[in-house]
Amino acid sequence: MITSGKGKYKVFLNKIELDNDLIYVLGGGDRSHVGGIVICESGKKPQVVKFEGHYDHIVLQPIAEMACKKYDKKVVAIGGVHVDNATEEEINILVENCKELVKCI
Repeated sequence: MITSGKGKYKVFLNKIELDNDLIYVLGGGDRSHVGGIVICESGKKPQVVKFEGHYDHIVLQPIAEMACKKYDKKVVAIGGVHVDNATEEEINILVENCKELVKCI
């Protein structure tokens, strides 16, 4: 598991290997949840599932795309990060912390 950030802005990414496929689970903030799913396969457009009222696919997509490109495997990225009553500034901090996770894939 890799992490980025501190306190309620801390996010984590857990990698699960299933033979030739990968699953990444993203969570953090005040409460982790399933807010979106992104599926990537080499040479194909990513498939994105966005649950109503959630925008977690925005940070999940770069995770799935980077892992798919780096490892040339099918990748599923799932999860979500939640901070109660988050301001725009707090959302930006969480997004930046998620971007740091992508660098560690």
